Amino acid sequence: MSGTGVGVTAPAPVPVPVGQTQLLDVDEVGGRVERTELPGGLRVLTETMPGVLSATLGIWVGVGSRDEPARLAGSSHFLEHLLFKGTRTRSALEIATAMDAVGGEMNAFTAKEHTCYYANVLASDLPLAVTLLADLVTEARNTAEDLESERTVVLEEIAMRDDEPGDAVHDLFAETLFGDTPLGRSVLGDVATVEGLGRDDVDGWYRRRYALPSVVVTAAGRVDHRQVLDLVLAAFGERVGGEGRPAPLRRGDDAVHDRPARPHGLISRRTEQTHLLLGTLGLGRLDERRYAAAVLDAAVGGGMSSRLFQEIRERRGLVYSVGSSLTHYAGTGSFTVYAGCSPKRVPEVLRLVRAELARVAAEGLTTAEVVRGRGQLKGAMVLGLEDTGSRMSRLGKSELSFGEYLPVREVLARLDGVDEDQVTAVAAELFSRETCLAVVGPYRESDLDRL
Repeated sequence: MSGTGVGVTAPAPVPVPVGQTQLLDVDEVGGRVERTELPGGLRVLTETMPGVLSATLGIWVGVGSRDEPARLAGSSHFLEHLLFKGTRTRSALEIATAMDAVGGEMNAFTAKEHTCYYANVLASDLPLAVTLLADLVTEARNTAEDLESERTVVLEEIAMRDDEPGDAVHDLFAETLFGDTPLGRSVLGDVATVEGLGRDDVDGWYRRRYALPSVVVTAAGRVDHRQVLDLVLAAFGERVGGEGRPAPLRRGDDAVHDRPARPHGLISRRTEQTHLLLGTLGLGRLDERRYAAAVLDAAVGGGMSSRLFQEIRERRGLVYSVGSSLTHYAGTGSFTVYAGCSPKRVPEVLRLVRAELARVAAEGLTTAEVVRGRGQLKGAMVLGLEDTGSRMSRLGKSELSFGEYLPVREVLARLDGVDEDQVTAVAAELFSRETCLAVVGPYRESDLDRL
């Protein structure tokens, strides 16, 4: 199956001057990672994977819910939905039909600090993917009629999140930790803000924030960097040009939190199982200690051999699910422990979690745990990069979140360099910080002080 799809003709290359291309990496099987900064600030990164027949394209915009004022909370996510409703030259049905005709997949997601539109296709259909995604990002109509129909969809998504306690507790924890700030608010927004967004709000957000210096195009799979550049130049057309430079790397200067915004948060609901998130402020994503923190996280709650899983699930049988996780943003982050258990077991589960974290803070990890944690992270990383979508995503996050591309072997070497002393130091700092607790279950506010 090949071609450019239904009703779509790949545009001819436009003779726009191309910036200097950097060769970022070459691996032992012939894969290449290349980066070009085009006039106007648009960046293009590709990773060639000779052993595959497909390609995944992503168009990233460096804007997310963290950038929104309270009045426009949820506008980035709303806009992500709205862009699929049609462009100046294609209806939503024509876009969907063109992608379905070649067996491809097209979707998008919004995060705290970026938005990504992506498509997975056969390599021969890459021109179609570039044409359609670029059209979505640059030529969206954002009509008032489309906004009203999609508003209902977004409200249903919020309701679906609220109906799933395991999802709701994560948004509740962010609010408890970061308070009424952009990092504390849900990517989805809330019912009040979504109902209050007008066409001028959402379209204005699009016009202001979807500017070329904030856009990164990434492609991975059976791709050729020069071909991708030609396709991008043709699809973006006259927008490429001028003296604009890429937007500066987000540093998180607005992350001024030194403790949780409040000690606990509650969604009171009659549930058979209580969902808990206990956590604290973590490390920013540019903090070099993040590798040691990752090893710590893996050993404490990152798998079936982790301390929390073995102590709370295997030895005592108190929970079905328990584990820890790290989240990194620009300038800040979080460390959390999740557990789901019956309401009567909550006090004991929390006691065991706190005791284990205190023990690790005081004593650190054993040599065997550090070695196992490093191995777990290295294996998971390599296995997680087996498909074109994960490679495409890694390129986009490297550019927007870190401002540099680190070859896989370099990341593996940094993990190998983590030792017991580094992990002990990070544990002593993270696990001595003030914690907060988010709970979804059959409780009252007065019960949380006891927990």
